[in-house]
Amino acid sequence: WILLVCLTYYYCKYAIGIYEAVELRDGGSDYLGKGVSKAVRNVNSIIGPALIGKDPTQQTAIDNFMVHQLDGTQNEWGWCKQKLGANAIGSVSLAVCKAGAVVSGIPLYKHIANLAGNPKVVLPVPAFNVINGGSHAGNKLAMQEFMILPIGASSFKEAMKMGVEVYHTLKSVIKKKYGQDATNVGDEGGFAPNIQENKEGLELLKTAIDKAGYTGKVVIGMDVAASEFYTSDNTYDLNFKEENNDGSLKISGDALKDLYKSFLAEYPIVSIEDPFDEDDWEHYAKITREVGEKYQIVGDDLLVTNPKV
Repeated sequence: WILLVCLTYYYCKYAIGIYEAVELRDGGSDYLGKGVSKAVRNVNSIIGPALIGKDPTQQTAIDNFMVHQLDGTQNEWGWCKQKLGANAIGSVSLAVCKAGAVVSGIPLYKHIANLAGNPKVVLPVPAFNVINGGSHAGNKLAMQEFMILPIGASSFKEAMKMGVEVYHTLKSVIKKKYGQDATNVGDEGGFAPNIQENKEGLELLKTAIDKAGYTGKVVIGMDVAASEFYTSDNTYDLNFKEENNDGSLKISGDALKDLYKSFLAEYPIVSIEDPFDEDDWEHYAKITREVGEKYQIVGDDLLVTNPKV
């Protein structure tokens, strides 16, 4: 088999958890320091030659070989992939997975399911990121992503149709209320109207879902990325993007938890990702205990790419 890896420059993720594996970037002035030439060289000169002759169906063994033997770097949180770069190792791991599927003569999704020991597979519900805030947009909205999930679709094709229709309905709603400029998009393609109240973002989504005719069929998910506005005094600053910030919108973890619960009671929300800082285990435990049986509480910055965490 032949393994070809194309590692390109991709957008720099802003909301990176402090426990994440370490990407290798070039530094310097090119691409504002975010180039990946060093990572590409590591793929071509170190990782690629070391994998020649290995069985690509042995995903775990190859991943462990790259992380533990070829890279071997650790920090206090576990294997950090600092030497070769998590972007280099991750890209090769994906290529190995695709090669393994080809060798096995099965579609990629079935190969991944086999690796996971999961005999039953279902198409996931797509999550459309339709309103951007946080570090992904230039507005004042603290919470990072407001998403729609077409849970009432009977197929992925229908789910895509619902998502597209709600997205364009949302554009019309925003344009009518705030003007054409408000339909500009953030870093991840969602609209970024200059609003500050997170509840206002939810209200826009609810209105768009209703106008598109999908009430009860399309619901809401949030990626708050709360670590981005967690402060040194252990509070959450909902006005963290304001230059002349007087601290008047700082709230406690308990108050933020209660704010989420009020959102859940008023809007068709089914999922909240990163509702608290990545080290705020106390409030993660509280919200999971109080609403976790009914709603999905997701950890991204909380769990990152680190099995030790």
